[in-house]
Amino acid sequence: MPELPEVETTVRDLNKTVLGRKIEDVWSDTPKITRVLNKNGKKGGSLEFKKGLKGKKIIKIERRGKNIIFFLSEEKILLVHLKMTGHFLSGKWKIEGKKQVSLVKGPLSEDPMNRFIRVLFYLSKGKQLALCDLRKFAKMELWDRKYFEESGQLNSLGPEPLSKDFTFEKFKKSLERKKGKIKQVLMDQTAISGIGNIYSDEALFEAEINPLRKASSLNVKELADIYKAVRKVLRKGVEKRGESFSDFRTISGEKGGFDNFRKAYGRKGKPCLRCKTTMKKIKIGGRSSCFCPKCQPFVKT
Repeated sequence: MPELPEVETTVRDLNKTVLGRKIEDVWSDTPKITRVLNKNGKKGGSLEFKKGLKGKKIIKIERRGKNIIFFLSEEKILLVHLKMTGHFLSGKWKIEGKKQVSLVKGPLSEDPMNRFIRVLFYLSKGKQLALCDLRKFAKMELWDRKYFEESGQLNSLGPEPLSKDFTFEKFKKSLERKKGKIKQVLMDQTAISGIGNIYSDEALFEAEINPLRKASSLNVKELADIYKAVRKVLRKGVEKRGESFSDFRTISGEKGGFDNFRKAYGRKGKPCLRCKTTMKKIKIGGRSSCFCPKCQPFVKT
């Protein structure tokens, strides 16, 4: 699933590529991805989605947690969550039967992960923007801005870990009421927004904290180490344009570069990059977690 660095990379690229463009038409072969929400909570389908977007201009694009928010003309909001395997692509395609054929050579046409086009936006000046999603779990919701803000749709999200005001004190406060293992708490979007499986593994490895430790058992130094590690690995993830261990691609169709800096996630059975001990993989709350049993020893509390 795209996490904060992948979504941030996407938003930065979108702001450079499609800002100011007008949406002239919308094509989709996956109705369950798109919907329209109104004041009364009623949901419109793909036809209403297409109608509501036509003619709207892209004014601004922001990220909140793992969500992408398009601010459109006429006070409209397009809320996008990429879920497990979604990513945006910028290019040109033609529809041939049930296939979407890229007219741009390179990663857009050659990488298999870029072939699952579910929604295609035809923008002004010949630009096209596509949502690619292997598993079809992504969601796109069109809102009136007023109703979106009144709905409190994103109010439950925790603080942004890379924001300037995300201090250590705010980090501690975000965790103090959370029960469970630290791995689960870091991935809890109501505690801290944007962190998932990959970067929680990376942060705990960096901080040398076992993922099975209860969050409530951590002392001030350990919490400080995790706080620093979270910000460090997320910044590195953004700097390297995301992790493409699985499905994520940048809007040009290329892989992110964080894979060369990954130290924990997906390294089961490989030697620890610090001490050469064999890395282990366990399940915590149904999610996998890779760690070094020597560098990240379990401490009973």
